[in-house]
Amino acid sequence: MKDKIMGVMEKFSKAMVQPLSYISVAGMILVIGVLLTNTTITGMLTLLQAAPIQLAGNLLYQCIMAIINNLGLIFAVGIGAALAKKEKHQAAMVGLLAYIMFLTANNVTLSTNGLLAEPSAMLGLYGTGQSTVLGLQVTDMGVFSGIILGCLTGYVFNKTCEARFKGYWAMYSGTRFSFACMVGVSILFGFGCTYVWPFVQSVITALAQVIANSGEFGLFLYGMLERLLIPTGLHHLVYAPFQFGDLGGTLALGETTVVGAYPIVMTELQMGVPFSDSIYYMGTGLAKTFGYIGICAAFYFTAYPENKKNIKNILIPLVMTASLAGITEPIDFMFAFTAPLLFLVHSVIAGTFLALLKVFNVHAMSTGLINGFVMNLAAGMERTNWPVFYLIAAAEIVVYFLVFVFLIKKFKLHTPGREEKVLENNEQASTSAAGSAMAEAQIMAIIEGLGGKANIKGVENCFTRLRVDVADMALVNEAKINETKNSGIVKRGNNVQIIYGLEVPQIRKAVDEKLASL
Repeated sequence: MKDKIMGVMEKFSKAMVQPLSYISVAGMILVIGVLLTNTTITGMLTLLQAAPIQLAGNLLYQCIMAIINNLGLIFAVGIGAALAKKEKHQAAMVGLLAYIMFLTANNVTLSTNGLLAEPSAMLGLYGTGQSTVLGLQVTDMGVFSGIILGCLTGYVFNKTCEARFKGYWAMYSGTRFSFACMVGVSILFGFGCTYVWPFVQSVITALAQVIANSGEFGLFLYGMLERLLIPTGLHHLVYAPFQFGDLGGTLALGETTVVGAYPIVMTELQMGVPFSDSIYYMGTGLAKTFGYIGICAAFYFTAYPENKKNIKNILIPLVMTASLAGITEPIDFMFAFTAPLLFLVHSVIAGTFLALLKVFNVHAMSTGLINGFVMNLAAGMERTNWPVFYLIAAAEIVVYFLVFVFLIKKFKLHTPGREEKVLENNEQASTSAAGSAMAEAQIMAIIEGLGGKANIKGVENCFTRLRVDVADMALVNEAKINETKNSGIVKRGNNVQIIYGLEVPQIRKAVDEKLASL
């Protein structure tokens, strides 16, 4: 039973890696857009204010943000394709169509039953439990909808893609039958979420009332839930009522009343008066700006030696994006599902340090590394107590680093850079072990070493390993496999992993093609 559960978790983890590999590249491009369009930076470097540079920066920023804002779609397509055992391109198409049908079914159900929320002039749909995805107003499930649909697509596709019918019905065979099945699944899922997900949202709304009346503990809950609920999209229901609603406070200015933490803080900053406690509800930027520095440092420190160079190149632009622009999703989804314990601890640390701002009477800005620093200097030490703020920020980085390193090593968590390690061979995986192309004889050696075509149930790969599900482990011949240059063979249940290095995708493709021709 344990092996079966671990097998399912491993498959899910591998499926998540596929779309995330593109997100890491997107983060690198995004940080360039942030740097080119950041008003503080452009104010200091007037050359960047040139129209062509601003256009280029906005194009980079907005195009990548379009991906970040549609991660549900990315996961629906990517996970569906990754879980499919064959014809992955068809599974990707089915996943795309399924996601569009899910959104439409959800929107039609909301519309038909008069459940569409009215957007406000200032917030739009924030705080209503609904959002706009691909032009459709739907129940806000964050990336959860895409992840669930991706998993459903992969499962249904594998069960139905080989279905064969005769006569007139032959046209509905194979992957077309998979699509037909997903029509029903997507519509039911979209319909069901209309009524089930609001119940989950109502629980979060009730918690917001508790937060508002619980002092430092309430701030802890606020900071923890704002991070913890990111994968579900429910975090909007945590911060929106405080940052833009009356739960965040009110400020009377003659005949005008300012409502919500964000408008209040901006008004107080402009007026030069002391900041009220409403500013604490803007403190979620503390973890975004500084916490992720400690997180990424821990990922790099605990990465296996052969992966450190690669993971450094991935993490640096992502942590810059988090610290400068407050966009953390590319990092969050690198470990939220593969190491949920770590994500829970991350949320607890974030909430704890947010509460510490109130404990130490700190009213500083945490709106990005550069913007926050400039605004704190402008507001003055007396109003912000910013020296203590940066001491707390430094402590947060250290705590994140130490706690994450301990947990990653203690529980052998699969965080970035730790996906691949030679468990039965201490030789470092070679990045060029396979060469640019493996000879046909060597490909046959792999297939024969795995027990032949009949014994091979599925072939996948991750960053450096060829992962093969076999019917009978007793038929696996390691000596035959070792006729090809590799850095180790790992057996787990009915899964064989052969470590070839970074060129393993080409090897997997060659194995697939050879199996198809046999």
